[in-house]
Amino acid sequence: MTLDQKIGQMTQPERMHVSPSEVKRYHIGSVLSGGGSCPGDNRPVDWVAMNDAYWSASMEEDDDHLAIPVLYGVDAIHGNANVLGATIFPHNIGLGAAGDPELIERIGRITAREVRAAGVDWTFAPTLAVAQDPRWGRTYESYSEDPGVVGEYAGRIVRGLQGGGVVGAGGVGDFVGLGPEGILACAKHWVGDGGTRDGVDQGDTVVDEEELRRVHIAPYVPALEAGAMTVMVSLSSWNGEKCHAHRYLIQDVLKGEMGFGGFVVSDWNGLDPLAEDYGDAVAMAVNAGIDMVMVPEAWKAFIAALRERVERGDVPVERIDDAVERILRVKFVSGLFERGRPWGRRGANGSSFGSREHREVAREAVRKSLVLLKNEGGVLPLDKGARILVTGRGAHDRGRLCGGFTVEWQGVLGNDRIEGGTSVWEGIEAVAPGAVLGGVGGSWDVEGVGEEEGVGGTQGEGEEGDFDVAVVVIGERPYAEGLGDIREESPVRPGTNHLPAGAGVLKPYGDTLELAALHPEDLATIRGLSGRGIPVVAVLVSGRPLVVDEELAASAGFVVAWLPGSEGGGVADVLFGDFDFVGRLGMGWVGGEVLFPWGYGLRLLGSEV
Repeated sequence: MTLDQKIGQMTQPERMHVSPSEVKRYHIGSVLSGGGSCPGDNRPVDWVAMNDAYWSASMEEDDDHLAIPVLYGVDAIHGNANVLGATIFPHNIGLGAAGDPELIERIGRITAREVRAAGVDWTFAPTLAVAQDPRWGRTYESYSEDPGVVGEYAGRIVRGLQGGGVVGAGGVGDFVGLGPEGILACAKHWVGDGGTRDGVDQGDTVVDEEELRRVHIAPYVPALEAGAMTVMVSLSSWNGEKCHAHRYLIQDVLKGEMGFGGFVVSDWNGLDPLAEDYGDAVAMAVNAGIDMVMVPEAWKAFIAALRERVERGDVPVERIDDAVERILRVKFVSGLFERGRPWGRRGANGSSFGSREHREVAREAVRKSLVLLKNEGGVLPLDKGARILVTGRGAHDRGRLCGGFTVEWQGVLGNDRIEGGTSVWEGIEAVAPGAVLGGVGGSWDVEGVGEEEGVGGTQGEGEEGDFDVAVVVIGERPYAEGLGDIREESPVRPGTNHLPAGAGVLKPYGDTLELAALHPEDLATIRGLSGRGIPVVAVLVSGRPLVVDEELAASAGFVVAWLPGSEGGGVADVLFGDFDFVGRLGMGWVGGEVLFPWGYGLRLLGSEV
C-alpha cells in the first residue's frame, strides 16, 4: 500500500462532508453519521442506498486504488435511534436499574438487527463509563456507579451486538468473526470519562492509577474478552493529560498489557485541543496509539498533516503500518470483505425493523427498569376502572421519554418523529377507560381544574374530587453530552465540543440538580392536584438522580422511569399491577434531606426489592 492509501484507511469523515467519489479518491477507510445526520427521508431504504454508494466507490479498483470496503459507523446507543421508526430502548441508566444481563444481550441482538437493516456495519456502543457525579450530562449513558454492574453488562452487550460469533480473549487474532446478524461493537470512552471532576463533560478525572484501574478500566476487561474489536478514546483527561494523547493508557495499557488487537478510534475532533499546531496534535495522537481518526469536516487537513509528519519523521512509518494492519484485520475478521454490497446483505431493509417483536422486548425493558421510591397508602397499583387524570409535560410526549441521541443529537420533543411507539398516556388509555389526558399534551392548569383542552366529558367540569387519582409525568427535557451538564455557564473551550463552529457558548442544562428549581411547573402541578384532594402518582422522566424532596413529599406515589424510550406502555404495565416493580437504583439518589442508597427499590407490596 502507498502512504496515501494507508492514511486514507486511518481517516473517518462525516457523511455530510464526504462524497462517494471522495471516498475512492482519498482511499477513505470509514464514514460516520453524527447525531441527526441522515440521508433522504431517514428510512432504512435511504440508509442502505447511501451505504451502497459509499461501498461501491470504495470497491472500485484500478492502478491507484485498492478494493477495500468502507466501514460505516453510527451512534446506535439505545437502539438504531437515528432512524425514523426504530425500536428505541431505555437509555443505559434504566437498563442498569433493571439488573438483567440476559435482557441486555437480547437488546444488543435486536439493535444489531435494526442497524443492519440500514446497511450499517458498526455502532459506537457500548458506553462503559462508570458515572460518579450526576451533574455529568452523559450520566444516562452509564449503567451504574458500580464498576461491577457495568462490567457484568459489558460482555453481554458486546456479545449481543456482535452476534455471539466472537470467542477468545484479548487480541483479534483469537476471534472467529461476527454472528450472522452481528455488527461491530465499540467500547467507549477510554478511559475515565465517568469520573471527571464536578461531572464536567470532557473534563479531568483526577484519581490515582489504582482507582482508575479499579473503577474505570475494569469494565473493559469483560468487553474485550467478549470480543470487542474497536475502542473509542475519551475526550476527557486523566490527571491533566488528554486521553487522546495518552500513550501510556492507549499503547502500554490497552494494547500492550490488555492485549487488545483491534483498532482504536478517536472521538469527534478529539485531536483539536491537543496542541496549538494541528500537525503537532496529529502526531501526538497517532504516536499515542490512535489508529483511526474521526475528523468529521476537516479530514483533508488531517490527511495532509499526517502525510507531512510521516515524511518529516515525526510519526514513524511503523506506527502507520500498525494502525492500518489493525484496521484491515478488523475488516477481514468481521467479514466485511465477504459481506458484499449493502443492497444485497442479509437483513438489509429487513422487515423486522421496528417490529412488534422488537418493541415487546423494549417494553419488557421499560417494565424492569422502573424504580418505585414511594407508595403511600397503597396508591399503587392503580385500578383500571378508576377515574384517572394523566397529565404533566411528559404524559403524552414520546420524545421526552427517549431523551438524547434520538433522531437528533439532542433528541426531539413531541410525538411526530418517534414513530410506532407509545407515550405513557397511550399506554394508560389502552387499559383504563376512565382515564383522561389533562390539558394540551397533558399540561395541567393548576389555576382552574378542567379549564384546558382535553379535560371534561364524562369526568364532569373538573370540580374537586372528579378524579380518584392523578398520574403526573414530570422531569427533564432531552439533552446530550455537555449540554446536559449541571454547572455554571462557561465559554466553550476551542476544539473540545461537538457544537457547530461559532456556537459561542456551551450552555449547560442548569446550575442545580433540584427539579423544583429547574422545572417549577412540575411541583406546581403536583401541589395543585394534591391540594384538591386528588392523590398524585408522580412518574419521573430523567437521565439521572435529581433532588426531588418537595415532589416526593407532595406525591402519594413516586416512580423513577429514567429515559424509557419509545415504549411508554411499559410504564402502564407496572402502574396497574400487571407486573411488579423489580428495578433498583444503579446510582445512589442525591438530595437534600431525602436520600436513597444504591440498590434501593420498593415492590408494590411495600417491601424492598
